[in-house]
Amino acid sequence: MAAPRAVPPAAMSRRLTFLLAVAAGAAIANLYWAQPLLDFIAGDLGATTTSAGWLVTATQIGYAVGVLLLVPLGDVVDRRRFVPMMLLMSAAALLLCALAPSIGLLLLALGVLGVTTISGQVLTPLAGGLAGDAERGRVVGAVGSGTLTGILASRTISGFVAGTAGWRTIFALAAVAAVLLAVLLYRAIPPMAPRTRMSYPALIASVGAVVMRERAARWTLVLAATGFAVFSLFWTGLTFLLSGPPFRYPVQVIGLFGLAGLAGVLVVQHAGRLHDRGWSLPATGAAWVLALGAFVCAAFAGRSVVLVVIVIIVIDIALQGQALLNRARLFALSHEARSRLNTALGTGNFVGGAVGSATAAALWSVGGWRAVTIAGAALCCCALTVWALGRRGPLVIRAAVPPNSPPETFGNRATSGHGARFAPDPDPR
Repeated sequence: MAAPRAVPPAAMSRRLTFLLAVAAGAAIANLYWAQPLLDFIAGDLGATTTSAGWLVTATQIGYAVGVLLLVPLGDVVDRRRFVPMMLLMSAAALLLCALAPSIGLLLLALGVLGVTTISGQVLTPLAGGLAGDAERGRVVGAVGSGTLTGILASRTISGFVAGTAGWRTIFALAAVAAVLLAVLLYRAIPPMAPRTRMSYPALIASVGAVVMRERAARWTLVLAATGFAVFSLFWTGLTFLLSGPPFRYPVQVIGLFGLAGLAGVLVVQHAGRLHDRGWSLPATGAAWVLALGAFVCAAFAGRSVVLVVIVIIVIDIALQGQALLNRARLFALSHEARSRLNTALGTGNFVGGAVGSATAAALWSVGGWRAVTIAGAALCCCALTVWALGRRGPLVIRAAVPPNSPPETFGNRATSGHGARFAPDPDPR
């Protein structure tokens, strides 16, 4: 059987970029459909609110398992087949959610959904591989913006659909969307040969090996995990703020605040262009300074809904901008291990997000919104310290360059005299 033909970077059209962004957003949205509907689902299934609270946890645990055990396969299988297959499995899990007759079966179905809805984590490195070096940051930024849109819009969409047609309808519609996207992606993604060949146990073990081999990866993963911790800390604390005095908003209204973050999407989708121009690390530092300033303002936003909306927009621009820059620089580190690096990134982000959410819940009972904002500012200062220490050394990621070309770094415009660390990549995937 003939091997899949090589695909030049030109295969990454704007149409395909848009499709990958939509698919990534739809996949990540599956993690959040149930979040604003917990009381609604509990009442319909005759369950306690505490039991319903485990619905989101089950999805997140399943997602963490899927990221760790399935995403690395993106480096050793044909992703043209792998991604549609995972979408079809997600559709089956979504259908089980829509038909679940009890809270126990819904918990099981959501856990399976979490495991299978990891296609977004495969699509981002796939987009980075299909893109040429000169446009990789822009493409990764566009797909990353699709992911962010899915996170922010899912809560609002879920609330409106459930309020109109019941909570089961949102899972049924998501299943239909997953099947449609599977067909479109199978037709649109070019044939792609595996980047490397190894046994599954060796593949999973190599995730840690890749991270341990590259100091720049470890430093970048620390910044990424800190960013996701800050993001989760802020949004968890914000939910407590808006549901209590003086606002006392219902769940449907709280979900609408996620739309304010969509304004940030329109800005951060251009963050990848800064990476392409060699400004990745300076822009990362600027993003953390912006986040720090936003948390200072947030400390005074406890009674002003206008100031809350402004803070949401600024924090989303800052945190999502630095996240996209981290991802683009990480993908420049290795050609053959992008899915494994994305596995490490996703796992680290999940841990950071869990820590951020737990921290917000603990601090709220102690000091309320002011304590949450102080913790957010402190984490921003920690990230700025890591950035300052690593911006001229450990955080600089050197990209592969053609033969006889001067070395090029992704981090700043300065070059190093140590030469390129990676051989040229004959196949840009």
